[in-house]
Amino acid sequence: MATDTSALQEELLRRARARAAERTATPAPARDLGPAPLSHAQRRMWLMERLGRSSAQYSVPFATRLDGPLDLAALGTALTALVRRHEILRTRYGRHGEEPYQEPVPAPETIAVKVVDAPGDGADLLTEEARRPFDLAAGTLPRALVLRHGPQDHTVLLTFHHIAIDGGSLETVAEELAELYGAAADGRPCVQSEPPQYADFARRELTDAGRLDEGLAHWTRRLAGTTPPRLPRPAAAPADAAEHPAATATTPLGEQVLPALRELGRQRRATVFTVGLAAAFAALHRLTGEDDLVIGCAATHREGRAMRGLVGLCVNTLPVRVDMSGDPAFATLVERVRDALLDAQRHREVPFDLILERLGATARGDDGTALVRVTSDVLGEPTALRLPGLRARPVEVGVGEAKFDLTFALMDTKAPASLVQYGRTALADETGRSLGTAFAELLTAVAADPALRLSRLPGEASQPAADAAHPAEARLRAHPDVADAHVPDPGGGPLLAYAVLRRTGGPSPDRLRAHVRNALVRELVPAAVTLLDVMPRTADGSVDPARLPTAPVPAPPRSRHIEAVTAAFAGLLGRSPAPDEDFFALGGNSLAAVQLAERLRTAHKVPMTGLDILQSRTPRAVAALVDAREAQRAAAVAAAPPPAARSPRAREGTVLVTGGTGGVGAFVLRELAAQGRPVLALARPESAHLVAADGIEVVEGDLSDPDSLRAAVDNADAVIHAACTFTRPEVDIAAMEAMVDAWRGGPFVFVSSVDAYGHPSTARVAEEAPSQQPLSAYGQAKLDCERLLLRAVGTEGRGGASAVRSPIVWGAHDRLRDQLRWGATGLLYQAALNGRPISLPAPGTGGHDWYGAPWVHAAALARAVTSCLDAPVHGVANAVSGHVAWPDLTAELLALLRSDSTVTLDDAVHPDLNHRWHYRADRLSAALRPRPGEDLHAVLAAMITPEGS
Repeated sequence: MATDTSALQEELLRRARARAAERTATPAPARDLGPAPLSHAQRRMWLMERLGRSSAQYSVPFATRLDGPLDLAALGTALTALVRRHEILRTRYGRHGEEPYQEPVPAPETIAVKVVDAPGDGADLLTEEARRPFDLAAGTLPRALVLRHGPQDHTVLLTFHHIAIDGGSLETVAEELAELYGAAADGRPCVQSEPPQYADFARRELTDAGRLDEGLAHWTRRLAGTTPPRLPRPAAAPADAAEHPAATATTPLGEQVLPALRELGRQRRATVFTVGLAAAFAALHRLTGEDDLVIGCAATHREGRAMRGLVGLCVNTLPVRVDMSGDPAFATLVERVRDALLDAQRHREVPFDLILERLGATARGDDGTALVRVTSDVLGEPTALRLPGLRARPVEVGVGEAKFDLTFALMDTKAPASLVQYGRTALADETGRSLGTAFAELLTAVAADPALRLSRLPGEASQPAADAAHPAEARLRAHPDVADAHVPDPGGGPLLAYAVLRRTGGPSPDRLRAHVRNALVRELVPAAVTLLDVMPRTADGSVDPARLPTAPVPAPPRSRHIEAVTAAFAGLLGRSPAPDEDFFALGGNSLAAVQLAERLRTAHKVPMTGLDILQSRTPRAVAALVDAREAQRAAAVAAAPPPAARSPRAREGTVLVTGGTGGVGAFVLRELAAQGRPVLALARPESAHLVAADGIEVVEGDLSDPDSLRAAVDNADAVIHAACTFTRPEVDIAAMEAMVDAWRGGPFVFVSSVDAYGHPSTARVAEEAPSQQPLSAYGQAKLDCERLLLRAVGTEGRGGASAVRSPIVWGAHDRLRDQLRWGATGLLYQAALNGRPISLPAPGTGGHDWYGAPWVHAAALARAVTSCLDAPVHGVANAVSGHVAWPDLTAELLALLRSDSTVTLDDAVHPDLNHRWHYRADRLSAALRPRPGEDLHAVLAAMITPEGS
């Protein structure tokens, strides 16, 4: 049957026109131009910046050496047009509450291209520029630097932030810049199709999150029971680790190695990437001796037509788990790795951060080490900026930092090579260099003979796990002032430790032992720490036990209070402890610590608080503290001049201050002295020497002695009541009743607490907002004391009254330092101090956008409190310097304590972190205005000193 081809062509043409008309008639949906969520990959970088971990490892330097006539104006025009096209290159990062968002900023009129003359290669200038930090809150505009080596010889460096770009994006950037540059140089328009925008990708990722349950379940099963590889850490971090945190060992490969590896892959139905990954597993197995290993590989979300031309961070980490047992031939290992990699790639759509969230604490080692600390890759020829009319060659710019502890790479380039990059705190330089050489030798060996078994491969086999460092040795090495440490096998004798300090005048042996005791169970704590000038070592670098001091461990000096302190422990905890048994191991808690301190204070007439018990922890240490406090009191009494006779109301305007030995009271006394006001300080007899000073008259008294309180108030013209038992509300209320009863004139200022608000229903709390249940016993006592005071205002000649509610108080005072370490923030402080993982409540948990703490600088609180003497508020006022989110406070603690704790955001809220309120502080705002040194970082830095210093 004949076919009418002309009719058929006409019909096909009609259908094509109809489809085109439909496409034209249906406009693309309007884009959401408002703030967008962050992708999972972006959130990790955003969190790292907030935790002070952003550094230069997230800079992406893109440098090219160009020979020929470079048109700088055209380069600036092209770069400006590129940034205008891709919103992600001009995006800032903010947060609503604790939820981060990204938002494009208007395109700049022009992006400046900085030009610097550089006669040499300018490598230092390139590195310096690449290491300059970005401010995510302000935006991540790329930076352009041109080094002019000669009239027609330049190096162009473009520096991006990794949150805005990845390796795949660089190809797009290079291609588009070349087109835009050519058009600008020729003076013609450049027509390019509209690119996809990264914010839309991030929105889709959030929308699609619900479809990842099956993939998450797969990863949970696949990674169950795995732990991070245990890399042989150096005995001590290199002295220049801060300036040079990472190193790279690159070794050339013979010309036949890569072709042979490709052929091996073809025979085993694997890519050269898979073969390189198998070599990385083999090298890691030789290094660690472990059979169950995980190595991370980079994957991409950049798939499909909708993602073509997308600039942004589209990488994902795939954790590949491989069983190395049985001493397989390398060719067999390639098959195992191939299967494991294919399995991982089938579920590559699941963001790695979601996998970590699902796994929780099981995704980390006992020391908090991240699951993926080792990665592998194959590197091709680097991307270059190939501008029309110029010859281009890529330039490597090293920022000296590593994103992972260890990375293996196979360089598939014109000059093939192997590469090992390592963090210098994760591997010793000698180990890293040896590993670089061994990896190249391993690749060469398996290329020649794939049947080699793992045990026959090049590379030094790992020492047995039994030879790992003793936990006390690892703890000592983690101390910032310890350069080297060793804890030998006791062999049936006492456990001894040896340490070498970085500096003269560092921590004492007792302080180092306390540093260990605070982190380990009693059985792992050495009986003594001996300081050495240098650690004796053999020719192979191991510690020489024959040259270690072997004298018997000297018995620690016996305190004359040890029996009494031991009896106090036993009477409270129900069992008689050994001298070095830990308070918590005996069943103690914070309440018992306060009770024990009260017993010891009463019995021995020395200052003692529950925080003292929490820090000292053993009968021997507490007894030594009692000895020291007695000696301090005796020395102060001996040095003090004889007291002058005092007549009641000898000085007009005298202010009675309670709580002067505490942190808040000490700052109040200091502020009153600066104002020249006469002060009467109430103190217990054993603590009187702590507050005695010029202009301060001490009167003996105690909150539990109402008569002493009445007498003190009767001898003053004004009262600042800052004392508190914290744990005995009935005593606090009775003390307020006695003081109000004796108060007959002048102002009365009570230092209260925001705990008196209870649990408000709204996140923003106004001054004098009504209290809402539940209230803690402490908060209820503060509220009851306020009511006693404010009901008495104006009666029987009484003056004005002010209840100043304060939050957490921070300042350079030992009691306030103890509160930071053991009080409301103790959970975070102790975890950071000991390098333990830290879990924080994620924004949105429990329906609340923010979790954190209000705080006030002690000096600002003192100014606010004393201002109420002249201008009473006649009610309640808040004294708040600011509010700090838990991630921000954690970031400060990690930096100041030099901690390597890992931080995660979870959907659970620890009771100590369940605070979500912001408090207005308008009435005392003038006095609270911060002065130099009263910002959050400065006050925390003043409170924190390295353990043992």
